[in-house]
Amino acid sequence: MYEFFKTLDRRWIFLLMLIAVGLPILRGWQFPERPSPMVQSVFDAIESLPEGSQVWMAYDYDPGSQGELHPMALAFTRHCALKKLKMYYMTLWPQGPPMIQKNVDVLRNEFPDLQYGVDYVNLGYRPGYEGPIKLAVTDLRKTIAADVDGKSLNDLPMTKGLKNIQNVDLIINVSAGYPGTKEWVLYAATPYNISSVAGCTGVQAPYLYPYVPQQLNGLLGAIKGAAEYEFLLLEAYPQLRENPEAQEALRRMGPQLLAHLVLIALIVIGNVIYFVGRRRGDV
Repeated sequence: MYEFFKTLDRRWIFLLMLIAVGLPILRGWQFPERPSPMVQSVFDAIESLPEGSQVWMAYDYDPGSQGELHPMALAFTRHCALKKLKMYYMTLWPQGPPMIQKNVDVLRNEFPDLQYGVDYVNLGYRPGYEGPIKLAVTDLRKTIAADVDGKSLNDLPMTKGLKNIQNVDLIINVSAGYPGTKEWVLYAATPYNISSVAGCTGVQAPYLYPYVPQQLNGLLGAIKGAAEYEFLLLEAYPQLRENPEAQEALRRMGPQLLAHLVLIALIVIGNVIYFVGRRRGDV
């Protein structure tokens, strides 16, 4: 066995990793998730809102981070739609509008009973980094006068009475960096005591954990957090099980799980071969 693994062609390892990644994708394997308390807090913050509550959907990410963040963004959208909350979408990233549009498309296709301007609105991209946040918390119309199509906020039922975002019940931020969650926490959630939850990339999460649970009710970290959130969503709303697109993060966790297990096994085998070889004097 020692000689077999010692002389094993590395191409077999590449093939094994390909199978570990490809098989769950082709078979659509999903594995149960155990939601962390932090993810549970995010879910509870939205689930506890009564119908008609106002939620500020700050989606600050781009196509480059779509793989990590888009599943959680869509999960937030579906959860808010199922709860019949009022959704205000905006982004501080110039590449963010297509990401918002994909969420709006989900609302139009999966929740046709919801009306634009009454149940949700797309406020588009606002330049100026954290500047729009500082203005929106005092006087919304100083930074946003119209929606993405140029319609005046005064002409849309859900925005004509909204003076600033201090009036909203929850801020949901999906962030790939700056500006993002930290800025929403520093300039909106903390000084004006607005409840807030967020989702972010894996590398960003450790920098945001200190804000939980005081400034942030909870935080989703990368695709793992999104998968745990989807699991909670499917448990609460079984009708989503019929929608494969509502299980995207769970589907992506299958290849990661098997690939990591294979990688761990290869590390263990490699170390065993090394120590056996050293004992035999081959190293």
